[in-house]
Amino acid sequence: MAIALYMDVHVPQAITDQLRRRGIDVLTAIEDSSAELTDEALLERASSLGRVLFTQDIRFKALAEDWQRQERPFAGLIFGHQLGGTLGQFVKDLELIALASESEEWLNVVDYLPF
Repeated sequence: MAIALYMDVHVPQAITDQLRRRGIDVLTAIEDSSAELTDEALLERASSLGRVLFTQDIRFKALAEDWQRQERPFAGLIFGHQLGGTLGQFVKDLELIALASESEEWLNVVDYLPF
């Protein structure tokens, strides 16, 4: 079963649009009326929805790694540095993750894109 993704406000809309065209379940913070939440509250929100958060904000990566050290649970975080890859690479990698992994595999995990 595919995982559901949650997009931080810093993620270009083109990534979300392309993933949806490929049948991936994606929800954005803006659509969820959560765009003004703090990073911590947004990570909690994505986790409460059972969605893995994708962000291009380095502060989220640091926050999630801090939660790992504290053994504080979250649904997973995927970090893609804005200069680390093309939109197409991010779409391809996120599609692969969404289709080839299970939610349980992402619990308390921080991963990086592009592969």
